[in-house]
Amino acid sequence: MFVQRKNRNLLQAAFTTLALIHHQTVYNMRMGDRNAVVGLLTAILQSSLMVLAFYVMYYVLGIRGSLVRGDFMLFIMSGIFIFMTHIQAVGAVSGSGALTSNMIKHAPLNTAVLISGAALATLYKQMLACIVIMWLYHALITPIEIENWRGCLAMLMLGWLSGCGVGMVFLAMRPWWPKAAGIITMVYQRINMIASGKMFLANTIPGFMLPWFYWNPLFHIIDQARGFAFINYSPQRTSLEYVLWLTAAIIMFGLMAEFVTRNRVSLSWSMGK
Repeated sequence: MFVQRKNRNLLQAAFTTLALIHHQTVYNMRMGDRNAVVGLLTAILQSSLMVLAFYVMYYVLGIRGSLVRGDFMLFIMSGIFIFMTHIQAVGAVSGSGALTSNMIKHAPLNTAVLISGAALATLYKQMLACIVIMWLYHALITPIEIENWRGCLAMLMLGWLSGCGVGMVFLAMRPWWPKAAGIITMVYQRINMIASGKMFLANTIPGFMLPWFYWNPLFHIIDQARGFAFINYSPQRTSLEYVLWLTAAIIMFGLMAEFVTRNRVSLSWSMGK
């Protein structure tokens, strides 16, 4: 029991890393609630309340059904689910503590395991919430038809991946400027309440307002997802290629920033807090 375990080959090292990621993912899912089922139900309830809130808002404003030719609830859910996945991934990865956690001193745990565990826990909860809510709406209220569900799923995964990349940038910033990094992360999440474009269609935005949204990869992802979901909607002002290149660039920048910070970080940085 006092002998340190060593991996004898690359395959054994890969399985050890996957096992660590699995345990870290389960730990992150149960970290907020003592009961894992309660944590999953909380994620489902959170997404359900946001969908319901936007439906009521559109109903009060009297624009329900005037935005897209198709199921209006599907229009709302296509924006809410991708938005929630992206924002939750940003918060989970940036707050994973992969660079300053005391557990990182214990081998074989490393930053990749902590980041992967936080990201996968978010993806699992948001995917479960998406499936449960859409199934309940399909079974209890009215059947829904998605034109290309594979494309919608790909956009959901792309929203999660881009959120992980942005979260890694904020994670690398935290040891250098902890309070400012937390504020910037919160501001980014709040700005995306509007800048993500989940409340309207990109094709209907006036030309002078388009630059306010065009920089945001989440804006492109949500609009492209609605192009896959509705047969009568074709995105004309967003680009999937832009999102792919920008996501790759953000992830590479986040990896480099994390590497530099991990080599520079010191325990003395947190002594004054």
